[in-house]
Amino acid sequence: MAALSLPRLPPAAMVALVLGAITLAVVWRPGGQPTSSEAPTIARDLRFEDLADGGVRVRDARNGEEIALLAPASNAFIRGALRALVRDRRLGDQGADQPFRVAAWPDGRLTLADTATGRTVALEAFGATNAGAFARLLAPTLGRP
Repeated sequence: MAALSLPRLPPAAMVALVLGAITLAVVWRPGGQPTSSEAPTIARDLRFEDLADGGVRVRDARNGEEIALLAPASNAFIRGALRALVRDRRLGDQGADQPFRVAAWPDGRLTLADTATGRTVALEAFGATNAGAFARLLAPTLGRP
């Protein structure tokens, strides 16, 4: 019997698959989204600034305090999730003035919301490691280093 050979996905196809999944998560509204009467346990409005070297500076939108500096070519999940939301802003002809909101909910959910478009990503759907990348951006709100 001959061995079954499956085609290998090229790297570009794998990246497209991941970005497609993120886009689907942004567009699709599963039933587990927060209700209007539910308030987050912790929330923080953030601005993400692209740097000339490929890094990203994360600032608290309220006071301009630098929260994090993401090194170039790092934090792929954060970059991918933001890229999907920014794409929606461009399609809707909405500017970059509005911040993004990271929120932790009483039932353990973690969300990333675009305050300009109203789109929300349920971050826990992408696993604890990926959700944790955004949860670390809430750490200063919690009084952690």
